[in-house]
Amino acid sequence: MTTTVTPKHAFPTDDERWKAFAARDKSAEGAFVIAVRTTGIYCRAGCPARTPRRENVRFFTTCADAERAGFRECKRCQPNSASPEAQQALLVAASCRTIECSETMPSLTALARSAGLSASRFHRVFKQVTGVTPRAYAAAVRSGRLQQNLRTSDTVTAAIHASGYGSSGRFYDSSPQRLGMTPTQVRSGGRGTTIHYAVENCWLGLVLVAATERGICAIMFGDRAAPLIRDLHRRFPEADVAAGGNAFQQTVATVVAYVAQPACGLDLPLDVIGTAFQQQVWALLQKIPPGATTTYTEIARQLGRPDAVRAVATACAANPISVAIPCHRVVRKDGSLAGYYWGIERKQKLLERETTATVKTHNGGLGVSSITLEKAED
Repeated sequence: MTTTVTPKHAFPTDDERWKAFAARDKSAEGAFVIAVRTTGIYCRAGCPARTPRRENVRFFTTCADAERAGFRECKRCQPNSASPEAQQALLVAASCRTIECSETMPSLTALARSAGLSASRFHRVFKQVTGVTPRAYAAAVRSGRLQQNLRTSDTVTAAIHASGYGSSGRFYDSSPQRLGMTPTQVRSGGRGTTIHYAVENCWLGLVLVAATERGICAIMFGDRAAPLIRDLHRRFPEADVAAGGNAFQQTVATVVAYVAQPACGLDLPLDVIGTAFQQQVWALLQKIPPGATTTYTEIARQLGRPDAVRAVATACAANPISVAIPCHRVVRKDGSLAGYYWGIERKQKLLERETTATVKTHNGGLGVSSITLEKAED
């Protein structure tokens, strides 16, 4: 599912609107409505009904405009109602709240029944909206509880049981994959985790690349090395942070080449620690191809939390892995550039470069080979 959203002014002519409607272009959703003179009905841009003759078609910016011109709403696509995607996002948001409030993972059947969908359909919709399966989302929520409890409980075992794990054995089977470190390391604030880093020149200035043994944990831009290194220590205060040796240079070179040409993809794993909400936001960001943008409002809508626009912006700002998790492709509703942790000028340069490369090569899709999105405390 693409997160790209197109503002209403993106289809300024009737010819462009007709091409988008005839192709059932999902990016045209909400940009205009189409009215048919012979039926007196107006529809949303993605209406699945039979395509009318071009000479019988009129275009309006809003449903209200079409109704003032004497057209009535299509009963099939219901353009005055929320889009199917928005309705799905609301259903999934309700399921997420159910999972978050439950001590044990609700069954897939129970979640699907509450959403009014079949189990297979619910599973597919949930993953489309959130980027993860219901079980993975529940695991992230439970992992967040564990990390909180590890810091407050008297023992690791007590924290494990208080977080909803049926037994210590079940937890220890997969805890390193879930937490990125052992429970004891979490309890001590991450001590014992080793992060190697290097600072290199790139076309945007300096770039700091850092990695654990599991994958890239930071890609950060700046003008001077010292502030970048301080920022790395701030983000990982209890880890053992050390400069990488010669063996690390190939990783750095791969990242620098990727920053120069994001459309080519990054053939390296990522090791990212974030809250459940940050995971959802970052998963949607990864679906935005080079040369395209979306808005904070649209991401919040797809998460089923339209009032969480500021929280989405905060999640973007908390992203430690620039370009690979492309928070620079998120803009304001009017298309203007919002704040960017690494500097608004860099954001503009990245977008301009990606747009130019996309036009020249018609290349699509960001190809991160694998990513570990880990749940931290909310």
